[in-house]
Amino acid sequence: MIRHYFGTDGVRGTVNKSPMTAEFALTLGRAAGHVLTRHLSHQPHILIGKDTRLSGYMIESALCAGLTAQGMNVLLVGPVPTPAVAYLTRSLRADAGVMLSASHNPAGDNGIKFFAADGFKLADEIELEIEACIDALPPLPPALEVGKAARVDDARGRYIEFLKGSLPHGIRLDGFKVVVDCANGAAYDVAPRILQELGCNVISMHDDPDGYNINRECGSTYPESMIRRVTESDADIGLALDGDADRLIACDSNGQIVDGDRVIAILAEHAHDAGVLSGGGVVTTVMSNMGLERYLGGMGLAMFRAAVGDRYVLEMMRSKGCNIGGEQSGHMILLDHNTTGDGLMTALQLLSAMSEQEKPLADMAVDMTLFPQKMWNIVMPERKDVLADAQVMKLVRDAEARLGNGGRINVRMSGTEPKLRIMIEAEDEGLMLDIGEPLMQSISDRVYM
Repeated sequence: MIRHYFGTDGVRGTVNKSPMTAEFALTLGRAAGHVLTRHLSHQPHILIGKDTRLSGYMIESALCAGLTAQGMNVLLVGPVPTPAVAYLTRSLRADAGVMLSASHNPAGDNGIKFFAADGFKLADEIELEIEACIDALPPLPPALEVGKAARVDDARGRYIEFLKGSLPHGIRLDGFKVVVDCANGAAYDVAPRILQELGCNVISMHDDPDGYNINRECGSTYPESMIRRVTESDADIGLALDGDADRLIACDSNGQIVDGDRVIAILAEHAHDAGVLSGGGVVTTVMSNMGLERYLGGMGLAMFRAAVGDRYVLEMMRSKGCNIGGEQSGHMILLDHNTTGDGLMTALQLLSAMSEQEKPLADMAVDMTLFPQKMWNIVMPERKDVLADAQVMKLVRDAEARLGNGGRINVRMSGTEPKLRIMIEAEDEGLMLDIGEPLMQSISDRVYM
């Protein structure tokens, strides 16, 4: 069945343009309420969290109205990270959870993402049921069968205690000087609080959201200001979260970026040495660097590649029995601790590894040599299947033949934006650029012809 509304990470779009309108959120709430209620024998509870976007108030109110109109009780937890919603859905025994966020996208975008009662993403078949119901809404229940809404005042504190529980018993992080960039997003409060409570000397940045400044030249997609603050303040580590705090980009004391691939290498090696890495390896995506694959292979560990998107990483982790997986972009899933990507959880595990190994971040996974890699993005004039174009695929095959065994090419549509992404990786950087620039231009010419 073709998806009309749900993508790989829920429903997402520009606010006040279809589908991200108040009217759609109300309809989606009614459809979700009907489907979820039908699968339960009791009046269900659903939890709603959000990030700090201005439109969060509007979408939250409309979605809440639709859910309660259809008979669901709603728990409102306010601005919290996406992984907090996954945890709180389980902790508060809710029947489902919803996060309102467009992750690292600009403030004018928003999204609606559902979680099941176990904290994992809602099953595909349930999402498809909801989609079918959107276009054929059922009758409303009787007047006295509507649901009610209530606010949960201690949601952030609950999440902070959950994060602390992921660390080895008794560990503290005293002595670490940490710069944390909160992206003016959902972790603006919990990120500096938990680091301070664990003993860190915290320098907090971009922790004053106003509804408009989420992700604006800050956070994991703009780590430059974090890097400057780390080097200027002689900090031990920099941590940059995105708008909903489900991903992390770090830097060491020298200001060198530690992306998702290197974080996976560090955490996998630490877990392997401790005898707690499961599945014989880790799960990454087709975007992860070949240098990571070689580094893990040197330890006898496998690297399983999934399609881009945390949904696909998680699916493969569960099928392979792996407890560590993630994306180069910094979206890490640590299944021993949480059911979805968690930037703060990842940060704490990094700090814990530094503490236990008594090493600075710059001295961890130093033997991993990354291949030169570059990404080109082509903004699509309309959402069309350019990868079905035979001429485009011939251009890709010709480029792959020229590259040979010295690298690889991945061409895919973004799951969150109307962009075609072209990634090329090669041992020879000059060859990578010589192949990539003409390929990008040729495909772009084809798209806009």
